Amino acid sequence: MSLSVRFQHIVKEFGPVRVLHGVDFALEPGRVYGLLGENGAGKSTLMKILAGYEAPTSGQLLVDGVEQRFADARQAEALGIALIHQEFNLAEHLTVTQNIFLGHEQSAGWLLDLKAMGAGAAACLEQVGLDISPDTRVADLIVAEKQLVEIAKALSRKARLLIMDEPTASLSSGETRKLFALMARLKAEGVTIVYISHKLDEMEANTDEVVVMRDGRYVSRALTADIDRHQMANLMVGRDVSDMFLAKQPPAPDAGTLLKVEGLSVPGWVRELSFEVRAGEILGFGGLVGAGRTEAFEALLGLRPRTAGLIEIGGVPVDIRNPRQAMLHGLTYLSEDRKGKGLHVELGLRENLTMMTLERDATPWLDLKGGRAALDRAIADFGIRLRDVDCKAGALSGGNQQKLALAKYLHSDPRVVVLDEPTRGVDVGAKRDIYQLIHRLAAEGRAVIVISSELIELIGLCHRVAILHGGKLQAMLDHDHLTEEELISHATDTHH
Repeated sequence: MSLSVRFQHIVKEFGPVRVLHGVDFALEPGRVYGLLGENGAGKSTLMKILAGYEAPTSGQLLVDGVEQRFADARQAEALGIALIHQEFNLAEHLTVTQNIFLGHEQSAGWLLDLKAMGAGAAACLEQVGLDISPDTRVADLIVAEKQLVEIAKALSRKARLLIMDEPTASLSSGETRKLFALMARLKAEGVTIVYISHKLDEMEANTDEVVVMRDGRYVSRALTADIDRHQMANLMVGRDVSDMFLAKQPPAPDAGTLLKVEGLSVPGWVRELSFEVRAGEILGFGGLVGAGRTEAFEALLGLRPRTAGLIEIGGVPVDIRNPRQAMLHGLTYLSEDRKGKGLHVELGLRENLTMMTLERDATPWLDLKGGRAALDRAIADFGIRLRDVDCKAGALSGGNQQKLALAKYLHSDPRVVVLDEPTRGVDVGAKRDIYQLIHRLAAEGRAVIVISSELIELIGLCHRVAILHGGKLQAMLDHDHLTEEELISHATDTHH
């Protein structure tokens, strides 16, 4: 059942750029390995080589002592190696069953065995704790459900080695616990698991050993029991990361209210939500997945129907029906789904950056020189790390994609900035950069709203935190009450 792997001098080059520099280490069967490293460290590229999505430029991949050069992912799957992608690899227009068995369809004679595949899909969904019909179209699922379908799809392949790339980035705490229980069960059955995550508490609690990569090189490994989270973070970035959050600067005493919302209701999601944010303030929104945080702000932007609610920006009532109107009023919203809604990954960096301000910048012709100058400023201001300024947005690492998305949504110079899961799936170094950027936005006199599922993020960044539960504002906590216990108790409605 178990499967061992050895990487020997693995080098990977994309054209003239070398992204893996002679990586050497081994994975023993039946263990859970945490693979650590900043975005751009080479973790995902190495795992894509193991899973057959990429071929090494040189070096050897040994599986159970035998050298393998996979032509595609199907060959790796035949040996029992499955990769759960960080960015979903699902066909949106197909059902859950069709996605799980895509390329592995079961037949009864000349016909597809729809009954057997439906039963198989239902069993896989039960295994990951997802209570939906296998006939549901993937496009109709929320982000967390799509993640669990990806995991179910990998389990259907009877994997002996399972690679999980940021699997909990969009899961609730309950769904995350079910995933960890599943991992423990698979490990007990002899499955080797490679777990990639930037959530160091998850590494600490659920892995046997951590392997650290930096700048395309293997750095070190250690038994998880012998290393703490702070040491993990320092190994990842090669420097001390104790200064993750800057000291909070309170809004000026005379700071005016930039956004005021009263009685906002979103059918099926949010009831009578009221709040306000001042200039220079960072307001957090916490709560469990499904609490209505994202839906409230999508409705605010006109992306969802809202049945009531007064919205004032800078003291002036506004009627926002679409994101363009919101931008004209000085309100911008960066979605949690940066690949699906934040960036056009097939377009270049300049095109992405200037897309929201075309009316201003195209007068009447596109100002290519001005766009390039704006991109150069954004690269410097936002610390975007890249090898080629003319690359597509999809070629950037996750953290640098997020910085580009932030630059894009700030290019219109908004007064109110809403950031939905701004550090989802990015490494500890990029997180610190984004946190410092958020502090800078507030220091410039903007109102910043941060929707986050990470308690430490809300506590470290925000002046106040609004907690939603079941679509209602459960609590508005000021700085003195921002503790993990307070946030959890209100989010779960167990506060006394």
